[in-house]
Amino acid sequence: MSDQQSDASGTAGTPSEPAQGATAASDAAPEPKAGPASGPSARQSGATDGSARASARPVPTQNPGPDVPEVPAYMRGPQQGDVWQQRAQKPQPGVLSRLRPASPPGVTPGTLWSVLATALVSALLLGDGLGINLLVVAVPAALAAFFAARSAGRVLRPWTAVWAVGGLALLTVPALRDAGWPAFLAVVSAIALGSLALHGSRSWPGVLLGSVGLFTSAAGGVRWGWRGVRERTGDSRGRLRTVVRTTVMAVVLLFVFGALFASADAAFADLLGDLTPDLSVGEAPWRVFLFLLGAAGALAASYSAVAPVRWDRITVRPGTARSRAEWAIPLIVLNLLFAAFIGLQLVVLLGGYDKVLEETGLLPAEYARQGFWQLLWATVLTLLVIALALRWAPRGGQGDRTLVRSVLGTLCLLTLIVVASALRRMDLYVDAFGLTRLRISVAAVELWLGVVLVLILAAGIFGARMLPRAIAASAAAGVLAFGLISPDGLIAEQNVQRYGSHGTIDIDYLRGLSADAVPALDELPEPLRSCALEYVQRDLSLRETPWYATSWGEARAREIIEKRPVLNQGTECYRVGPDVDDRDGESTYDPY
Repeated sequence: MSDQQSDASGTAGTPSEPAQGATAASDAAPEPKAGPASGPSARQSGATDGSARASARPVPTQNPGPDVPEVPAYMRGPQQGDVWQQRAQKPQPGVLSRLRPASPPGVTPGTLWSVLATALVSALLLGDGLGINLLVVAVPAALAAFFAARSAGRVLRPWTAVWAVGGLALLTVPALRDAGWPAFLAVVSAIALGSLALHGSRSWPGVLLGSVGLFTSAAGGVRWGWRGVRERTGDSRGRLRTVVRTTVMAVVLLFVFGALFASADAAFADLLGDLTPDLSVGEAPWRVFLFLLGAAGALAASYSAVAPVRWDRITVRPGTARSRAEWAIPLIVLNLLFAAFIGLQLVVLLGGYDKVLEETGLLPAEYARQGFWQLLWATVLTLLVIALALRWAPRGGQGDRTLVRSVLGTLCLLTLIVVASALRRMDLYVDAFGLTRLRISVAAVELWLGVVLVLILAAGIFGARMLPRAIAASAAAGVLAFGLISPDGLIAEQNVQRYGSHGTIDIDYLRGLSADAVPALDELPEPLRSCALEYVQRDLSLRETPWYATSWGEARAREIIEKRPVLNQGTECYRVGPDVDDRDGESTYDPY
């Protein structure tokens, strides 16, 4: 009884926890059994609970009541925390964003002025053809990249200087040669070297991707330059207006007084006409396009200089290392095959050439033509085999390194002999049929592949750290040498010499060469000379290119033809065309 009173008083003393106590009691104690003894206690307990509830009515209950369903997300109002969280969630950066600096410095005034100069020079000079104007355009573009690199704290490194000087040297080919195909190779190679100079790559992925990395900076460079222009004009609108007024006044003065002096002196008018570009209203869209192209190119170069893509961070995992026997046996078999072929070539060179021709039933030119292309592909495939062999080579220790160097070094030496054999076959082929653009091109490629093999041998002895850049430099040097030797002039010279010794010449092919061939073709007797030069004279008479778009080869050809004009031979040229050269059924078609 005392327990019941104390329980009742304790319950009444805590009116704020009736439900919690009842819930706890129902969870902790078992359900009471019904009986007569429980009646009074139940009534007393009920009375006590009733008084406790009566005293607790003014106090608000803390029971949340029944569960209320949550409001759907689309019906909720905006929450500040969620908004900031959504703003913080940015898309994952791409590959170029991870390889390029996140926050490059802004555009400097020197860069902006150099970009403007590049755009203006491009619009004024590039519309009339290619010549020394490419070098004129490249100078302010290089200055823009220099100012941008200096603002980013970059320093000039030796390989950067090599790429930059090599790119500018390649741009001299269009200024010297009239032929378009070596000039095109030189311009493409110059762009690749300029891109390497701006990105500073040294690994295989870096050299391969860095040579075309300039194009990845085109869009970013325009945005970067436009942002810099807005910042500059927003802070110095007064200075911008001053510059515009000064420029307009200078242009007006030059136009007015230049027109007066030109009308006063005919010699000055001719000089002024030769120095100034020929602009017309019809060329306005083309000039605007060249202006935008020059500005975009200079901005891309500057942006690459200030925020280069680090292509060297792209890693190529090495292949799975093979065991010595699994790796070496196929290559040793290949070396034995190369040795057998080279042994046969030595027999031919030592006096068995006529016997081989007698057994095969081939003419000397046919034997040479049949073998060159196969040997060229053999050289290319050998380089591919060497690359794959290095990827899967065993890498256990000094013994494995010695095995790799011995096997691959032997393969390189044997392949060099194959290259020499291929070049010898091309020499026989040219002696029989004459030199063409296709033949001189593939011979130059074969010669460069031999240089690559020599560089691989050197890398096996001194280390392969500089091999990617050395191969890229050798390719650029080959393109430069190919343009400087004047391929069309060399083709014409060889065919003229062959005419003196063999008495045969293909006039139909030679008349399609560029103006670089005029000095050699000028030595032919009539009517061959006039027949070979009639197309060149006609093309030169139709051209009206200014001095900055005229190559040295074209200027020299004009001088020669002016001294000895081409005679009109009429139908005589048709009779001395294909009949002069008996090619044993070979087609005279050339893709170039």
